[in-house]
Amino acid sequence: MSSSSTTPLIQPRVDARAMLGLRDPGDTIDWSRIRAAQLHAGRRSALLFFSAQVGGAALSALALMPLAPHGLLFCWMLLTLGAATWVTVRRLGWRDPNALTATLADVRRTGPEGVVMGLIWSILPLAFGAIATDRASLDLWAATTLVLITAAMTMGMLPLASLSFIAILGIPCIVTLALTGAPLLAATAAFLVALIGVASYSRARALVLLRANEMALAERDQTVSLLLREFEDASSDWLWEVDAQRRVVRASPRLAASLGLEPGTLAGLPLLQLLAGPAWETGKFTQELHELAEKLKRREPFADLPIPIEVEGDRRWWQISASPKFDERGAFAGFRGVSSDVTEQRRATDQIHRMARFDTLTGLPNRLHINEALATALAEADKWGARCAFMMIDLDRFKAVNDTLGHPVGDRLLQRVARRLRSLVSETEMIGRLGGDEFAVVVRDARDTARVEALAQTIIDTVSRPYELDQHTLYIGASVGLALAPRDGRTAETLVRSADLALYRSKDKGGGVFHAYEPQLHVAAEERRVLEIALRAAVEKGQMQLAYQPVVNARTGGLLGFEALLRWTHPELGAIPPAKFIPLAEEARLIGAIGEWVLRTACDEAARWEEPARIAINVSSEQLHNPSFATLVAQALAASGLAPERLELEVTESVFLREGTAAVSVLEQILDLGVRLSLDDFGTGYSSLGYLAHTRFNSIKIDRSFVQAAARGTREAIAIIRAVVALADSLGMATTAEGVETEQEHEMVQTLGCTRAQGFYFGRPLPVHEARLIVSRNGNETIRARA
Repeated sequence: MSSSSTTPLIQPRVDARAMLGLRDPGDTIDWSRIRAAQLHAGRRSALLFFSAQVGGAALSALALMPLAPHGLLFCWMLLTLGAATWVTVRRLGWRDPNALTATLADVRRTGPEGVVMGLIWSILPLAFGAIATDRASLDLWAATTLVLITAAMTMGMLPLASLSFIAILGIPCIVTLALTGAPLLAATAAFLVALIGVASYSRARALVLLRANEMALAERDQTVSLLLREFEDASSDWLWEVDAQRRVVRASPRLAASLGLEPGTLAGLPLLQLLAGPAWETGKFTQELHELAEKLKRREPFADLPIPIEVEGDRRWWQISASPKFDERGAFAGFRGVSSDVTEQRRATDQIHRMARFDTLTGLPNRLHINEALATALAEADKWGARCAFMMIDLDRFKAVNDTLGHPVGDRLLQRVARRLRSLVSETEMIGRLGGDEFAVVVRDARDTARVEALAQTIIDTVSRPYELDQHTLYIGASVGLALAPRDGRTAETLVRSADLALYRSKDKGGGVFHAYEPQLHVAAEERRVLEIALRAAVEKGQMQLAYQPVVNARTGGLLGFEALLRWTHPELGAIPPAKFIPLAEEARLIGAIGEWVLRTACDEAARWEEPARIAINVSSEQLHNPSFATLVAQALAASGLAPERLELEVTESVFLREGTAAVSVLEQILDLGVRLSLDDFGTGYSSLGYLAHTRFNSIKIDRSFVQAAARGTREAIAIIRAVVALADSLGMATTAEGVETEQEHEMVQTLGCTRAQGFYFGRPLPVHEARLIVSRNGNETIRARA
């Protein structure tokens, strides 16, 4: 953008015939305008041409006066002056002197002028060249040379005329000198004529090139001007210039309008004053304006520099680019630049930035923003030797709301929770949503541990208050895991892991509490990790076994079958209790493979037993949500040869809690195979009667907690067992009492009407060989306690 920059001249190919006016090539050069330039140049040199002709004729006449008749010379002079007058008048009288274009005919008409003048002047060397004395000959050739040179100068812009004149006059001169015995002079004349011809042609070509460049530059200037006008009229951008003192010397009217000022008021004002607005008086400039001032001071170009502008109380954003300009001496002359209003783009960018760092559902900071805030808090704590804290919050019983009432209700519940949580934090804390029903809190100042723990308890109490939503009263809770830095971790990753482990402990305790991180939690987590690795290889290495617990007729004590119970004995860790590895298998997505092994193994074993002994197998909800599970059951029955009615699958109510579940369809397919279904742990969960109405269960299992409570005389437990038995009888289902451990409990479940029983009173879970022995020896006998 510097004013000292130059535009290189174009060098087009010049068509010689077009330049002579013999044809119109129609190429990229506008030859009509070139021809007009040639004729205008001839017009300007017409009087000089006439003067040269008069002077040359007078000199020639003086040289030949002693040799030639005066009358003949007089006639030749009249002829020469008449022809020169004719040519001069023709040139001066060419159409409109302001004409911009000329035709081929206009240029061709100059050819006869050169021919006529050449023929007239060729009379002298032809008539007198051979008889002139040495002195007269020298004067004659001097005059002729003068005429040739002046013709090249005054007629060169019209190459058709000038080359015709030079050729017609030059050839007789060369021939005459050669015939008079002066070959050296003839050769000199030939060289001179050729040189004058080339000079005339070059002069004509230079005129063509000059005019072509002028036209190209003019067209380029028009294009640039047009583009600039369109640019300023159709866009939100504007141009400006400042001098060396950074005062505005030129500015687009749009610039003044964008500042809310009149166009004529900008000249002479400092650019920084215009951009600073009201802050110019106070001196409180933005960082961006300071940066602009530094760049102007250092006289360096800059591009797309964002500047905040206050226009009539509204914050706008401009984007400015500029380059320094210099005068013809190379001295700094100011800046020339362009500005544009990018407020809308800036707002859109800010919105995108917000969307990238804030949760769209709750409006709270998202995981990315929380991680950034935690990293900042850790850096500040490390710098000042302070402490910060991180909490992870998980909602208790939220999944049940989602599954029973649907995700739209769950989303609105999350919004209510977010509003409550937002009201609890101060300026030194940030609360955000990590995803799902997980939230987190970054506490920048955790020097007071008691205050941090009080905040954790307040979060639990606040979230646990009931919610009125869509005519539903909803009860959820919260579990919190707390970690302090630098005690529990010096990096964001370590601190998050510590808080997560603490949250895991809170969930293990039943939820509704907070737990601070302890080193033992890491040990437990490492144990789970090692256990998961071992669990993945347990089936392949044959470390899994099945134990079989007898299920008996509650009235007679006769054996009905067994429930297959999974056991795991690790060669190094020993016996791992099911309560420890079954949840781990579900978390690690291993329950499907393990469940398939249990199903196939139990079916193979039960097929060896004498009929009608049945086998009962617990099935997880993850297995039933697999659409191919019914096919797997069919394959296990076919491979083992076990009759379908001898297989009973036990499921819990959690199977039905997922919204849009496919489990009901899978269960119907299993029933169609002839397999029996049992609803396990009935009464401990939601106990919806809809489950029994939608699925054809064959039996209901009463949890051992009710059996033991009833044995102690608890009226509520007794009432629940009676109600379940009555419900099962009305639906044609059997009832199985779990956890019967004493004769008193056995008599009680008999009295209450339970049809089946199992527990330590009838036998502990047995290894496979003992189960086979019982089936073969005591299949029709009463099973006694085998504790």
